[in-house]
Amino acid sequence: MGRVALVTGGSRGIGAAISVALKEAGYSVAANYAGNDEAASKFSADTGIPTYKWNVADYEASKAGIAKVEADLGPVDVVVANAGITRDAPFHKMTPEQWQQVIDTNLTGVFNTVHPVWPGMRDRKFGRVIVISSVNGQKGQFAQVNYAATKAGDLGIVKSLAQEGARNGITANAICPGYIATEMVMAVPEKVRESIIAQIPAGRLGEPGEIARCVVFLASEDASFINGSTISANGAQFFS
Repeated sequence: MGRVALVTGGSRGIGAAISVALKEAGYSVAANYAGNDEAASKFSADTGIPTYKWNVADYEASKAGIAKVEADLGPVDVVVANAGITRDAPFHKMTPEQWQQVIDTNLTGVFNTVHPVWPGMRDRKFGRVIVISSVNGQKGQFAQVNYAATKAGDLGIVKSLAQEGARNGITANAICPGYIATEMVMAVPEKVRESIIAQIPAGRLGEPGEIARCVVFLASEDASFINGSTISANGAQFFS
């Protein structure tokens, strides 16, 4: 049996592309999702990748969900913390609830996803932790104080885990996508989309598969000396 990979938020958008790319690379993949049963069912039917439902913001639910994945597929060797939400509002209008919901999913959710698999990775002397951050965690974004804060915090998690895991064969790296042609981005009005593209020197949106290929590389043996790093995949929109 090949290595086992868990992708949170793995049945839609960038997460779906990651799940499929990892399966094509030979991994046994589990795709987590939070609430859209119809989309998850269709994804599994189309790809053959099993889906598992839990909210990454809930530690006990994450622990139980991961235990189910490991019972079905084996110990998790690669974890891709991709699940994320937005609750956008200018700071003066942002509510404590909007702040906390994003913190719980995008930041605490990374802890809840990695913490249960970390001891096993240490014991087996192998692990790949890949966190999907964002260009907006690097540069900030209007009306996204909550989202930008979590995505910047995710980079701190990666840098710290890299130092703790290196001697046990564990790497932790981040990918910061720019604007990607997901269902959510393609649903915005065309004029808004054109204004976004105008800010990207490459002159286009990224494709989910381009992020997925970064994940496959970071999960591979070829990336064993890359640790604590961030790949910026944004079409030259921002340099960190």
